[in-house]
Formats: sequence, C-alpha cells, structure tokens
Amino acid sequence: MLKIAWSEIYNHPLPDGHRFPMEKYDLLPEQLLHEGTIKQNNLFAPRELTSEEILAVHESSYWKKLQTLDFTRQEERRSGFPITKELVKREVTINAGTIQCADYALSYGVAMNIAGGTHHAFTDRSEGFCLLNDIAIASRYLIDSNKAKQILVVDLDVHQGNGTAEIFKNETKVFTFSMHGEHNYPLQKEQSDLDVPLKDGTDDSTYLNLLDNHLKKLLDEVQPDFIFFQSGVDVLATDKLGRLGLSINGCRSRDKLVLSEAKRHQIPIVASMGGGYSKEIKDILEAHANTYRLAQELFF
Repeated sequence: MLKIAWSEIYNHPLPDGHRFPMEKYDLLPEQLLHEGTIKQNNLFAPRELTSEEILAVHESSYWKKLQTLDFTRQEERRSGFPITKELVKREVTINAGTIQCADYALSYGVAMNIAGGTHHAFTDRSEGFCLLNDIAIASRYLIDSNKAKQILVVDLDVHQGNGTAEIFKNETKVFTFSMHGEHNYPLQKEQSDLDVPLKDGTDDSTYLNLLDNHLKKLLDEVQPDFIFFQSGVDVLATDKLGRLGLSINGCRSRDKLVLSEAKRHQIPIVASMGGGYSKEIKDILEAHANTYRLAQELFF
C-alpha cells in the first residue's frame, strides 16, 4: 500500500498575501481522494519526532533557538515565515512523517510525504521556508539504525538543495545530487556531491535528457540502497519563482523517470513534495498529483 504522511497542521495559517501556497497541503490529499488515486487509509498522521533525531543533524544551539523562538528579525526574514510555536510544531511533524515514510518505503518500495523536501535548512539555521531538514534527518535515521548503507538524494526542486549539501558535505554514506536553476535562489550555492546547474528556460527534452544521463550513471556508480526524492514542482514554466520551462507533462515524465529507475533497481524511495509557486493553484496541484498517480501505477 502507498503510505502517505499528512497532518491537518501542514496547512499553517500565514499573513494575507504571503507567497507560500499553504492551501496545497489540504487541497492535494482532497484531490487524490476525490479522484480515487488514494483512499483514506493511505494517509497516516506522523508520530512525535524526538530531540535525539533532530540533534543527529541540527546543532543543539539552533534547536534551542527554535524551541524558544529566539530569532532576530533578519533570521526570521531569512526563514521566509513568521516563526511561532505552531510553525515549529508543524516542521517537527513534517520531519517525523519523512522518517516514517522511510520505514514504509523499506516495506513497500515507496512512500510519500504531502509536505517536506525542506532542503534549505542547514545544521544551524533556517532558510527559504525550511526550518528543519527532513531529508537529512530521515537519512541520518536510516544510517544510524543500520537500515541503509548508501543513500542517494535526488533533489529536483528548481532551487539548489543547499542545506542538504552543507549537512552532508563530509558524509560519504549520503550522496547529494541537485539539478537546479543556475541563476535562481540561493544566490550563493553550496557544493553538492553532484550539481547540475540549468539555464533559464530549460525545456522538457533538454531537462529529461540531462536527468536520464546523470541518474542512470549515479545509480551505477553510487550503488545506493535508498533514495530520497525532492520532487518540487517549481520547475514548471508557469512558476513565479522558477525560471525554467517545463510543461506539466515534462514534470510528470521527470517523476516517472526517477520512480521507474528506483523500481527497476529495487531501491526503496521516499518522495517529499518540495516547492511550487505557479500563479494558478491548479497547476501546482496537477503536477504534485501526478507524482502520486505514478507511484500507484508503478509500484502497486
């Protein structure tokens, strides 16, 4: 069964006019249920995340800062959100969901988080709508519990996975692969194990050829026994923050390529949704929904 992490607190209230489309976290499961792609029992509510699981990745001084809401105005602005106790609880819940998805993927081949993909969170700070790094925390959990020996992070959000790259810069058991807009946020990039910068306006065929070549090569060379897939849909041509040129079909083909290769190699995979900022919410939802439709089609 396709197991999907979701909680009603994923949709966190934000000030009027905020550019982050929180409503997608309610609308996406509603759409998937309505069309019959999933049933209610596909969804699970994340457990509590322990401080130990957080501190395996993030610095204790930073975790204390999150607990006490001790942020300067500049630090809060860098995070992208007004930081409250409710927001921190949301982030902790999302991260717990990705850990549980990892265990479900070991059993069923694939699992997914309606939120997550918080790849701009560093060991010691928040950035770009990310407070805690769910892919890093779940990767650390798998390695420390001897459930995975070699992890491949496939980060296909339009923005570089800079936090994940920083967290794992000295960790040989996690290979970070980020394919992102060359001239997009963050202005100052970190160094992933493999970075593939893309020109503005990159189209479907160019993108898919690059991904196909790099992914197949990495699967041969890295020999991962687990994959985390950051499946941000801000690669769409309609995205307000993206600057790439992918169609919804192109984005679907991207997801099919990643999920098919994981299935073909029998490598468990967890997908976290990542970003999406198209003007029309229907474009964001359709692109995200395709990821779930494909997972059902390919694995079950």
